[in-house]
Amino acid sequence: MRILIPALLMAAPAFADAPVIEDVSARQSGNAWSFSVTLSHPDTGWNDYADGWRVELPDGTELGTRVLHHPHVHEQPFTRALSGVEIEDGVVEVNIRARDNVGGWAQEVFRFKLPR
Repeated sequence: MRILIPALLMAAPAFADAPVIEDVSARQSGNAWSFSVTLSHPDTGWNDYADGWRVELPDGTELGTRVLHHPHVHEQPFTRALSGVEIEDGVVEVNIRARDNVGGWAQEVFRFKLPR
């Protein structure tokens, strides 16, 4: 029993809440896009916080990543932007995927239809 309890405690971070993408907006300038993404996450401080989001093609190809350098404990939800994301003509939808420093990249994505 002594071995089982520490093993369960070590597994606990895998069950941490993933960041939730609340809203996305984007605008195009040539082939480059600017995205604004609103996230919510139960940030507790440096030990557990949303630390980024990225724009992906539907096949998972990464187009751009916005790193979040600090917790947002008292600012929920919060919005951050990323500019200069190159997207080829013909792409009509992208995925936005969030991440936290405990669970890594979320399994769930936010599908976003590009306003062309």
